[in-house]
Amino acid sequence: MLKSIDPILNADVLYALRAMGHGDDLIIADTNFPSDSVARETVLGELLRIDCVTAGRAAKAILSVMPLDGFVEHPALRMEMVDKPNEIPPVQSEVQQEVDAAEGKPTPLGSIERFAFYDLARKAYCVIQTGERRFYGCFVFKKGVIPPDAA
Repeated sequence: MLKSIDPILNADVLYALRAMGHGDDLIIADTNFPSDSVARETVLGELLRIDCVTAGRAAKAILSVMPLDGFVEHPALRMEMVDKPNEIPPVQSEVQQEVDAAEGKPTPLGSIERFAFYDLARKAYCVIQTGERRFYGCFVFKKGVIPPDAA
């Protein structure tokens, strides 16, 4: 255990979060997403896992150490529901709450069509599969920056 680091963040996930740079995309995937095959095409090239937790719990842990990009309109995206792109299922509302809490202000999730999500995921830095079993528990987080300390 490490002090002040969420215990669900395993060594592999922490390595990837640290290695990512400004503007790199991270995918949080539910259990139904083709995570392994998609992850093989990412920059990291292998699947990371945070098992036995919901997407919301994983988002909370990840955002406790990773800043979101403040230079883009939507630094976090949700996968749209097929034929219902504006509907927000509970799993996405939970992640929205974690994004808002981490940012300290309302930061609305952008949305992305399902197959466009798959394409973006293949170009991402990495894929982290969670234990989320609810449909549409898939998200993109764009890494931001940590400003220098004030002099």
